[in-house]
Amino acid sequence: MDELADEVERLLPGTAPWSLHPLTHNPLNAVTAGIWRVVRGSRSAVVKVLSPEPGGHPDWQASRDPRHWNYWRREAEVYADGLPYLWEKAGVRAPRLLEVVERHGGELALWTEDVAGQPGAAWSAERHVRLAGQLGRAQGGTGPVERPWLSRGFLRGYTGAKSVDWSLLDDDEAWAQPMVREHFPPGLRAETVRLHRDREWFLATLEGLPRVWCHLDLWPNNVIADGSGSVLLDWAFTGEGALGEDLGNHLPDSVFDLFLPAARLPELDGRLFGAYLDGLREAGWRGDPRQVRLAVCASAVKYDWLVPALLRRAGEAVQLDYGGGRPVDVARRYRERGAALMFLAGWAEEARGLGGYA
Repeated sequence: MDELADEVERLLPGTAPWSLHPLTHNPLNAVTAGIWRVVRGSRSAVVKVLSPEPGGHPDWQASRDPRHWNYWRREAEVYADGLPYLWEKAGVRAPRLLEVVERHGGELALWTEDVAGQPGAAWSAERHVRLAGQLGRAQGGTGPVERPWLSRGFLRGYTGAKSVDWSLLDDDEAWAQPMVREHFPPGLRAETVRLHRDREWFLATLEGLPRVWCHLDLWPNNVIADGSGSVLLDWAFTGEGALGEDLGNHLPDSVFDLFLPAARLPELDGRLFGAYLDGLREAGWRGDPRQVRLAVCASAVKYDWLVPALLRRAGEAVQLDYGGGRPVDVARRYRERGAALMFLAGWAEEARGLGGYA
């Protein structure tokens, strides 16, 4: 606490008392020791504490390997480098860095601007479309970026770390649970088994597509509209990925966490993809749009672990939202996620056609 007090006095100097307010984050990830809004009088900032220590959920262990998808120092390196501001002219940026503090216990305190604006969780469909266009202009004008601490092979590493029980995909009793039977669409089981069987083809296909610098954790909880553009939060996973991969993450996650209804996925898919392509072309990109579409659709493989996870938890009467702060309507969660997963089965089939699956 003494270190924190010293940091507050340096970064938010004054005589008014200051207070800490916890912010929502993934408590399972060992890298994040906590995130707080620090308020002093009329001013505020955000401090995120990064830790190299082991612990947390087995799926979310911190790594000291700079190329690992969960490298513990990456976000501090990103901010210190100023990398996110390469996208600022396209309307995309990160919060302004105030300071990165090396604490005595080995942790890092990342102090940033407290962005005022509308969080992505409250956006209209039109605002998501605008983000897609901004992202297209950003990535179309940047191309690959190299730093020694950017992640490599994120999707393979992230999905490979999921410790789910794959045998549940072939378990009749798991699929017969009331929450699953009543809310998962017919045919989802067969499509899920097929996607998991083809997992290596999807990952290899994505890895062979044109590369670009990606955020790799783009979803509504990680973006704020600040009036002039879109401010992206949480750059902990950023690195190389396929052109279109960020879009293939943002749209499904908008439904999986109940920000947008699954019924709008076909419409939003068309609108966001169209805006993304327009943005790429505005930035001077002249590549093959079929490869971009293949990247978006093949990104469905990121979520094949979600089905066995849902099967395992289907009997739990109380389930919590992201961050574990509030209970969710379990039936709604299974209904919306089931519909979204069936939509992703369509993406997977489209990817097979575009990628020449044999």
